[in-house]
Order: sequence, then structure tokens, then C-alpha cells
Amino acid sequence: MKLTLGFSPCPNDTFIFDALIHHKIDTEGLDFEVHYEDVETLNQKAFRGELDVTKLSYHAFAYVANKYVLLDSGSALGFGVGPLLISKKEISVNDLKNNPAYKIGIPGKYTTANFLLGLAFPEATNKEVLVFSDIENAVLDDRVDIGLIIHENRFTYQDKGLKKIIDLGDYWEKQTGCAIPLGGIVANRNLPADVLQKLNRVLRKSVEFAFANPKSGLEFIRSHAQEMSEEVMYKHIDLYVNQYSVELGTEGRKAIQLMFDTALEKGIIPALSSDIFLT
Repeated sequence: MKLTLGFSPCPNDTFIFDALIHHKIDTEGLDFEVHYEDVETLNQKAFRGELDVTKLSYHAFAYVANKYVLLDSGSALGFGVGPLLISKKEISVNDLKNNPAYKIGIPGKYTTANFLLGLAFPEATNKEVLVFSDIENAVLDDRVDIGLIIHENRFTYQDKGLKKIIDLGDYWEKQTGCAIPLGGIVANRNLPADVLQKLNRVLRKSVEFAFANPKSGLEFIRSHAQEMSEEVMYKHIDLYVNQYSVELGTEGRKAIQLMFDTALEKGIIPALSSDIFLT
């Protein structure tokens, strides 16, 4: 059975999916037509129900929980993994709170990064959506005053002379004591129940294979890594792929549920009509 599968070209996703799409594990009769997109494009595809299986932001998942169910493996949650607010000039947290006119480049309206920005700085509404990889240059070129960066950019912004204002993941952790849920792997609810369970099993096997053979997918990861050095590639993987990527477990599910409950309480997301977790 062939399924459409969407994930980003970032090292954490290519690391996780390498064994699955290249049949280094038993995929139990499943085959995949892969679509590589940035996370906000994947979010938009999920809104339209275009893919059978896809990575998406947890923020976006709240809007498509009636169409998709969350698989237990493949998620990006963790401590110290949150998005950063950066600037070229010295800007303090108080400056940001007191000056809502600052223009902020964000990687997408429905990204978890933008969700966290809204929680920490609800008054910061002057935003411009940019492709995540363009945000650093937009700050350097003064097209925006502040950048909200994700993925590998947290390893490169200092080399470009940019300064951190705040780590929004750290903000979440201090507020909740929980890991920050960034993105997860979801499957279309219209798929047969046995296929959903197969997906859950083979995705876990793919993550476990990657951990057991971390260099197995090196060429595949590098081919999508936008001229990233191997050191930065594996820093990226180490940051975003962890025990929650193998299985969410009780703590991972608790963090995701808390994020949705908080967002619902603040009116950031609509009420969920379906249980989000695959059972």
C-alpha cells in the first residue's frame, strides 16, 4: 500500500524517516511517496487534507485534529529546544513588552513557535511570515526588527553577530515544568485502523534503527541539509530527536495536552472535537 508522506528536509526529520522510506526496516507492506516541505507548508497541506501522513506543528494540529490522529513516534518534544527571539541591536524583554511596534519575522502563523510567542508576548502582533531559513537575513538586512528562529538557525545566529532576546522554550518550561511540544507525526483518520497501527509500529522501528545506526542515513541527511556542516547536522539531531521521538509516553502526552488546554483557555485554538492520540 502506497501512502503520501510529508516531512521537512531538516536533519531531525530525515534522520527519523531514513530507514522507513529506504526500507532499511520491515515496513509491513507500506510504501511512501515523499513530499519535502518546510513546516508551515506542511501545516497548510494538512489543513487541506492533502497527505496521508505528515509532520506538522502542534499548534497547527489543533486545527486538524478532526482529520488527523497523532502517532506515538516521531515527535519533537524536549527541554532546551524552543524557538528563540533574536535581534541585530540590543533589545531586552522589557523593550519588547513596551514596544509592540517592533516588526517580528515569524516562520509561519500556525507554527508552535508563533504559538509560544503569543503566550509570552500577546502584545507583539506586528508580524511578517517568512520561510524559516530566511529570517536571520531579514534581521540582518533590517527588513524586520526581531526574528523568531527555529531548527538549525539556533546554532548559526551568533556567528552572524545576532543576539538572543529570549528562549521561548525556556519560558514555557519555567511556566509549566513540561517539555515543549514542537511538532508531531499525524496520520489521516480515514485510513483503515490496521494501517494506522502499522504506521505507528514502523515509524517507531525507523526511529529505533536511526538511534542504533546514527550514521546510516548520513548521505541522505546531508543531501537535504542546505550546506550545513556535519557537526551542525548532528547537533540539530541531538537537540530534536530523543526519547519522546521513540514514544511520547505519559510525560509527552501530558505536555501536549497541557499545551492544547492552555491554548484553548487563552482562545488561541478552537475546541478539539476528537481525541488527539492514536489508541
